[in-house]
Amino acid sequence: MATLYDNEAKIKQAIILLQKIVNDTSVPRNIRRAATDAIRNLKDESSSPAVRAANAIGILEEISQDPNMPTHTRISIWNVVSVLETVKD
Repeated sequence: MATLYDNEAKIKQAIILLQKIVNDTSVPRNIRRAATDAIRNLKDESSSPAVRAANAIGILEEISQDPNMPTHTRISIWNVVSVLETVKD
């Protein structure tokens, strides 16, 4: 039961970090859209925490290659991916 709570706490932390990216107007629109999609995946209660995390990681890894991404945003996305990679079922 403790791991479920840990997973949910990590997912909440990731959502907070992604929300900062979504609200940052210096970030290109396509990157903010990807962050929004990742948040939507993380909030989808129909999947297990690990599946939600894996889906979000897929979206974020795809967008992290974008050459237009500001450096501070790329670092934030890497931090989110690092947190989500620790989510296990």
